[in-house]
Parts: sequence; structure tokens; C-alpha cells
Amino acid sequence: TPEQAKCGVVAASAGNHAQGVALSAQLLDIKAVIIMPESTPLTKVNGVKHYGAEVILAGSNYDEAYAYAREYGEKNKLTFVHPFEDEAVIAGQGTIGLEILNKCQELDAVIVPIGGGGLIAGIATALKETNPNIKVIGVSASGAPAFRESYELKKPIDSKSVRTIADGIAVRDTSPITLEYALKNVDDVLSVDDEEIASAILYLLEKQKLVVEGAGAVGVAALLHHKLDSLKGKNVAVVLSGGNMDVTLLSVIIEKGLLKSHRKMKLTVTLVDKPGSLMRFTQILQELNANIVHIAYDRTSISLDYGDANVTVHMETKGKEHQEEIRQALKKEGYIKD
Repeated sequence: TPEQAKCGVVAASAGNHAQGVALSAQLLDIKAVIIMPESTPLTKVNGVKHYGAEVILAGSNYDEAYAYAREYGEKNKLTFVHPFEDEAVIAGQGTIGLEILNKCQELDAVIVPIGGGGLIAGIATALKETNPNIKVIGVSASGAPAFRESYELKKPIDSKSVRTIADGIAVRDTSPITLEYALKNVDDVLSVDDEEIASAILYLLEKQKLVVEGAGAVGVAALLHHKLDSLKGKNVAVVLSGGNMDVTLLSVIIEKGLLKSHRKMKLTVTLVDKPGSLMRFTQILQELNANIVHIAYDRTSISLDYGDANVTVHMETKGKEHQEEIRQALKKEGYIKD
């Protein structure tokens, strides 16, 4: 209403909903206050501020930020814009389903991320109303299992805690409204863990040239880790619902991904602390075409014998066989013990 617009709006979000509300408020010249968890990455906070909204950091997770936003809104007479427990918001998110149908007429299944359930409630309703034969599958983070467990039990339950790199879907409480839509229109709900999500983020970055945050990558994670093999050979759409990726977390995911795929190797050996020892060690690595990207030399560790030094090297390698070749060569020279 005009009276509500004059007072302004408040919302709680870890990223995407926050930016959506901030942009809409800016376009309509309405004051917007966004409550975000204290752990929200700076890039997401700045993204919201970019659209002119005031940002307040409160709570250790979304649910605590949500509670603060409710209280703040009542105290300051601001209209609360819920990220998912709102029929109008669900309807708006349902337009994504119509867009998918417009672009992909011959569609067998759609995979949608689940946090609070608003996105899948809207998309599933739009798809099933148009074509009931399309399967709609939700994917949540195993560290935020409330919606999946609620779907399985057919009643809203809350998680005691949430912990996942997919902060955009790290929701502890289940909405009765979105759950009702899901029970009616969603065919299945499954979950993926953080390791699987991280591998999907890296896959999308490296193979598809897309920066996708954890919450947006859960559908791809389910496919990559063979949780939806029944869809092989079928026309499947996967919703990538966000790109608010914290670059610090992204760098960790890339580094760990390179280690897991044997493209990087970390190794610590003990040398005699005398001239030429380090040169001989690195010469072996050079002969094996291992590219040293970082090296640390420590002679003061309490666990070391006097006259010894620990050397930790980070190397770029060419796969599992190459790493095994390096280990065997170092073992032969006495740098690695059985």
C-alpha cells in the first residue's frame, strides 16, 4: 500500500533475496533495510549496499537474522518481505518455471535447489499446471536437512543446527506453506554434502565457465555424484539459482579441488640442515617435472633433531601416476620412509 511504501520494507537474507528486495526498493524509491547473518561474506553485503539498501548484520545464521528482522520491522513499522513464506513471492518465483518451459518444450525433469522451499514451490506449481508429466526434483544441502526431512515425514520439522557452504539455502525452519506446495507438486527431494557441492562449483567454473555459489550448485552436485542416474538420456533442466560466490571460499574450493584431482601435491620431508641438501631435493623434483609453487623451510620445530630441517613443498603435478612417480623417487633417495 502507499502507506507501507512510505514507511519502507525490511527483509532477512543471506544474499539473493536481499539483492532482489534492495533492487526493487531502489526502483520504486522505497526505503529498504536488509538484515543479514554476521557471517555473510563482504561481497554479498556490498552487493546489497550497491542497490541502496541499509544492511544490518545480526545473528549467526539466517534464522537468527530472520528473528531480528521481524523484531526490527515491528519496532520501526517496516513491512517485512519474506523470502519464501509468501504467496506473492512464490508466484513470482514460479515465473522461472514458465521461462524454462518457453525455452525447453520437450522436458522430462527439472532439478531445483531447496532452502526454505519458495523457489521449488513456485517452479513446481507452474510446471505441473502446464505439464504434469514433468518430474520436479529438489536438492538440499545435507548440512541443512530440515526441508528434506519435512518432505519425507510430510510435516514441518526444524533442524537444531545448520552448517553448509551453501549459505543461500542454510535454513533451519520449514515453512508449512512451501511444504504443502512441495508435497503436492514435487516428485522427490534429496541432499548433497559440502564435498559434493564444492566439486560441482569447481566443475561449473572449469568446464562451463560459470561462477555459481553453493546454493545454486546443489543440482549439478546431485548429477555429478550419480544421485539421479535414473535421468540418464532424458532432457533435464538444472536451476543454477545464484552466483553470489565469496572469492575467499572459492579460492579454498579451487585449491582443495586441485589437491583431490592430483593436479597439486603437498609434501613435507626432513633434510639434513647443511648447504646443498635443499638443492639436491628440489633437483629431484625438477627432474620429474614437478613445478614447485611454494616452499617452506623450518629448522626450529620442537619435534626436529638438532641439525635437521623440515621442508614443505606445494607442487603442480600431472595426475595420480605422476604423484606416485614422485613419491617412489623420493623414497628411493631416502626422503620418504616406509
